[in-house]
Amino acid sequence: MIEPKTLSGFMELLPSDQILFNNIKDVIRKTYEKYGFLPLDTPVIESSDVLLAKAGGETEKQIYQFSKGDNNLCLRFDLTVPLAKYVALNFNELAFPFARYQIGKVYRGERPQKGRFREFYQCDIDVVGKDSLSLYYDALIPSVIYNIFKEINIGKFKISVSNRKLLMGLFEYLGLVDSSVEILRLIDKFSKIGEQNFVETLKCDYKISDDCMQKILDFIKIDGTVTEQLDKLKNLDIKNDKFVLGVNELEFVTKQMLVFGIDKDYFNIDLSIARGLDYYTGTVYETTIIGYESLGSVSSGGRYDNLASFYTKEKLPGVGMSIGLTRLFYKLKEHNIISDEEKSLSKAIILPMGDTFNECIALSNVLRQKNINNVLYLENTKFKNKISYANKLGIKYAIFIGEDEVKNNCVTIKNLSTFEQQSLSKEELVKFLQIDYLK
Repeated sequence: MIEPKTLSGFMELLPSDQILFNNIKDVIRKTYEKYGFLPLDTPVIESSDVLLAKAGGETEKQIYQFSKGDNNLCLRFDLTVPLAKYVALNFNELAFPFARYQIGKVYRGERPQKGRFREFYQCDIDVVGKDSLSLYYDALIPSVIYNIFKEINIGKFKISVSNRKLLMGLFEYLGLVDSSVEILRLIDKFSKIGEQNFVETLKCDYKISDDCMQKILDFIKIDGTVTEQLDKLKNLDIKNDKFVLGVNELEFVTKQMLVFGIDKDYFNIDLSIARGLDYYTGTVYETTIIGYESLGSVSSGGRYDNLASFYTKEKLPGVGMSIGLTRLFYKLKEHNIISDEEKSLSKAIILPMGDTFNECIALSNVLRQKNINNVLYLENTKFKNKISYANKLGIKYAIFIGEDEVKNNCVTIKNLSTFEQQSLSKEELVKFLQIDYLK
């Protein structure tokens, strides 16, 4: 016998948890569609030269690569790079700005640890423009995420915003362009590693002077309200065009986030956000749950002006955010922020009493035609086994059809929690369940 096991880093759920997971996924999908985003699905497997075009660094180390015949292949590590390929490939058929959503599994060779997954669902939204893309979309995107988390009811959360042009402009001003990528990644880890480790790494590994070090620290530690932070950024008097543009963009986006309906208590500016992936060029976002900051970001993203440059000469700027649903779900369950209230997708189970299988099948067909989910029990076993099965599934109502019910053209329905039961005609049963399903 082979011992059954699931590989580390891959999640399998019991049906009650899977129902809850699917419910959250449905909220995300429906919200994306409310905002007019179109569905897209791309292959899980891509050609290595396509997928690795702009990976590099830590990202490339985590990618699953393999060969089949003469083909070098990869499992997709996110949904944004395949999107860039898709848009370049279908450029002439798409209407721009192209707003799409995609919900699908991605794969990364993460180090095995609690809450980190090698296979997980990403739920992405992106808007891709032709030649240019309005900054209004940079404010629209977080408003979608805001409404999703409000509906899921995860409690208080904060969408943190910054702009990479600020950091790149600061590095140019300080003469640190050659080390900019490494410093960006280190800044992105600032909250995790702490100020002391941050300073020591910059001094020892990148030989940053004390003066430059202090200017970087002064920048990323700017705090206060959004208005106060913007004023402090302007007062830094950094004479660099990219930096000034970053300040202006950040000011515009945060003002428009209010216009899009995001409560001011649910977003802030966090200048330590850089985002680890290499392709972000402007606005960047990270979302955390207040009181559970240790969970890390539960939704992130940003603007990428040059992502598709490896696939086409067309300029295709874009902006998007992603929800790592698998990790989010795991953490929400672990901390009891959400709970599975439904063990079954059906409120009713139909139980034949005696040789009434055909009548039960006919009733099940009628209920499904009326969009009433139901479980049809077809095992010829003892009554207590049937009830035990219904209780284990967490089903609310048992519907019995025996000889008396057939003779009187009715059914008996029993609430398995209160033990109340009544006889109803089939028409009355349909109305009863339709009303109950609306509760």
